[in-house]
Amino acid sequence: MTSTLRLVLIPVAVALACSLAVAAMVMASGRPTVLISSPSASTTTFETGVFTSGDATVSVKPDLATVSAGVDSQQSTATMAQSDLAAKAGKLIARIKTLGVSDADLSTSGYWVGPVYAPGGQTITGYQATEVLRVEWHNVDSVGKTLDAIVQEGGATNISVGFGLADSKPTEAQARALAIAAAHSKAQAMASAAGVKLGQVLRVSDVATATPPPIAYAGTALPSASTQVPVGQVDVQVSVEVDYAIA
Repeated sequence: MTSTLRLVLIPVAVALACSLAVAAMVMASGRPTVLISSPSASTTTFETGVFTSGDATVSVKPDLATVSAGVDSQQSTATMAQSDLAAKAGKLIARIKTLGVSDADLSTSGYWVGPVYAPGGQTITGYQATEVLRVEWHNVDSVGKTLDAIVQEGGATNISVGFGLADSKPTEAQARALAIAAAHSKAQAMASAAGVKLGQVLRVSDVATATPPPIAYAGTALPSASTQVPVGQVDVQVSVEVDYAIA
């Protein structure tokens, strides 16, 4: 091949190579981008520790009697029933106050005026009015005499009494301390059985604190003899959860 021909072919070859490179770049730029990723390994973590609970009940003598005393009246009209009820309630309130009950310990827990229907529920035969008073009596040992006075002299026709605590927080604190001690004792036993040692406390949770409803003495009439109302005790219950680390 002559030198002149070689000089002509070299530029042509270079130009062809450049054209092919440009074409490849254009084609590559038109392709969609594909991302390839591999999932990372997921790890499951388990919380380690000794998790336990404790319960305690403290029984104490109640120091508060809650007396519910009601009067009612049934008349031919609502106005007459309400007026008669006002007179009866006034008498009852006056008698309660002579017992030394303060205004703060006397309140109205219910008041109702409504029709009375004949059997079948279609015809109104009259109207009934009812008022219920709530009395907090702090001398629980004399509550029987109080009930006698409210019924026999105050005219109460519906009465009930229950016992509780004026302030339950100290008893709750005592029960809570016992519940935490019970949880700690249980946790030590669990750790010993598992061959580990207890570490620091991670969490303490007050699950439940409850004072059961007081036992109520109820009735529409009380005997004329001195009423005996045993006071008994009330139970304050506390449940806790305590979590410990493993040392």
